[in-house]
Amino acid sequence: MRFEFFFDLSSPWTYLAFERVQPLVAEFGVTIEWRPILVGGIFNAVNPGVEYFKARETAPPRKMDYMLKDLADWARATNLTIKFPPSGHPVNSVKVMRACTAIQRAHPEPAEKLIPFARACFEAYFRDDRLISDDAVITAICQQIGIDPAWLFAQIATQEMKDALRANTDEAIARNAFGSPTMYLDGTDMYFGVDRLQLVRVALERDRAAAAK
Repeated sequence: MRFEFFFDLSSPWTYLAFERVQPLVAEFGVTIEWRPILVGGIFNAVNPGVEYFKARETAPPRKMDYMLKDLADWARATNLTIKFPPSGHPVNSVKVMRACTAIQRAHPEPAEKLIPFARACFEAYFRDDRLISDDAVITAICQQIGIDPAWLFAQIATQEMKDALRANTDEAIARNAFGSPTMYLDGTDMYFGVDRLQLVRVALERDRAAAAK
């Protein structure tokens, strides 16, 4: 079974799903295809008239209050520290998402560099209040996981990485995605958000049962 995970590092829900999905699919012997995207690009394409970086400001207060509670409940269940950085949310994630694209191409085994880089970005932003849009923060993350920051910044600036990230984002839009994380089983069976992982499990169990017949 093919399993794709379209993700943006600026999303707390993606952080939760990122940590929970890995043991889930490993249990079924399924490999994750990590697909970096720019969630702001998706949001702006499918929510005309609503600016991505102002979405929290325009959300109904009751909905925002519940969302924060919901996020705290999920973080507690996943044993993660997640808070909205006082320096501002959402953060401009274009550099780190191009970085994910470059790292993925240079290191095809995700566990080697991509997963550690993504996790370090999530922790920096949602745990440590450090803006992952800042070059100094990205540099520190590179040093933490053993990536040459000069190489990475050169890659981020290339047209190839810009085009690759845009292509992933456009593909997600074409496949009816509207946010991050968006997951697909076998190309067309779409699931959105950390709370849908229980349904991903049901689908994987169904597939395993069918294969055993």
